[in-house]
Amino acid sequence: QVQLVESGGGLVQAGGSLSLSCAASGRTFSSSVIGWFRQAPGKEREFVAVISRSGSNWYHANSVKGRFTISRDNAKNTVYLQMNSLKPEDTAVYYCAAKGSYSSIYNPNEYAYWGPGTQVTVSS
Repeated sequence: QVQLVESGGGLVQAGGSLSLSCAASGRTFSSSVIGWFRQAPGKEREFVAVISRSGSNWYHANSVKGRFTISRDNAKNTVYLQMNSLKPEDTAVYYCAAKGSYSSIYNPNEYAYWGPGTQVTVSS
């Protein structure tokens, strides 16, 4: 099992930056693919980014490509999401999630473990 906790959310002005962290506990973290998702009020949960077990493969949604960067440090059991050039439409609760394989990475239903989420609010 993997337990996940997000941190680093907050209120920022448009154009600003935030760095989210996803801290994991459990023996299977380094064998887990980790994804970031977000959910705005009244909207479905949306894929943001994903990173492979070793960190050698990653993918970002088109809506955040060039602005967000996912990375991981397996020695620290942590995955990061660096968010730059934030826009009001990035406002959402951000979740990290874990799954076993680097397949069906866009589908939140394929992820077995989820953190409680952290709120990101971008003001215009």
